[in-house]
Amino acid sequence: MKRFDSYLEMINRRLTALLPVCTYDAPDVCDAMRYSLDGGGKRIRPVLLLESCRLCGGDWEGALGFACALEMIHTYSLVHDDLPCMDDDDMRRGKPACHIVFGEATAVLAGDALLTQAFAAAANSEAAKKTPARALEAIALLSKCAGAEGMIGGQVVDLQSEGKTIALSRLQTMDSLKTGALMRAACEIGAVLAGADNEKRAALVRYAEALGQAFQIVDDILDVTSDEKTLGKPIGSDAELQKSTYVSLLGLDRAKAAAKDCTAAAIDALNVFGADAAFLRSLAENLMTRTS
Repeated sequence: MKRFDSYLEMINRRLTALLPVCTYDAPDVCDAMRYSLDGGGKRIRPVLLLESCRLCGGDWEGALGFACALEMIHTYSLVHDDLPCMDDDDMRRGKPACHIVFGEATAVLAGDALLTQAFAAAANSEAAKKTPARALEAIALLSKCAGAEGMIGGQVVDLQSEGKTIALSRLQTMDSLKTGALMRAACEIGAVLAGADNEKRAALVRYAEALGQAFQIVDDILDVTSDEKTLGKPIGSDAELQKSTYVSLLGLDRAKAAAKDCTAAAIDALNVFGADAAFLRSLAENLMTRTS
């Protein structure tokens, strides 16, 4: 999609500009930050933020700092997720994980630094300068969705669930936090920065929640149907860690059907926007049929 590629170019350019340049004698942490951010991620979350802001009539270019903040937080979570004390994965996005290249201690610090830098990017954004009250609300949302009530909370549930068969409702709760929270933050922050009304804001939240669930179901499917070269990370890791997934609980066919249902729910949530939401509808469909 042309708009997606345009967003991607702007996001990548701004991410590079926002990263610190370490001038002291031990620049490894800055190198590790850049290595992880330059890893070729899909940039789904920052794209969602920019498009949600645009869809609600906001200054989406002014929201670029917030979009990059979201990608920094997502990337830090992946760096930490790959650590030996977490999922212990050696590959990420088709190349060695951060801790394999830079060592475990530097990877921990690089993740911490990306999290810290994220809030600097948001606080110094054009949106923060032009609409400080909206930016303050957006920063609070970002913090909540990334913290113990959001992504980190989901990771805790994930760790507690290893080696166990958990109920589908528990899996859905875990994924709504670990995967869905940052997607929800992306869409809701875009709406907040645009000054959207409650109807549009709520619609984007519903879209993001359904999209996040569909995204995770497809991830679970790809973990058993894809290959390491295509996926860019080890396959079968969920089974190796004895994790409950949508595939293990529902079976492959029912998991695929669930992904379609969630995608349909995401698309339906956008009715309030009419034809203007074509990009987000297409994005939901593309994410459901992705191969990596």
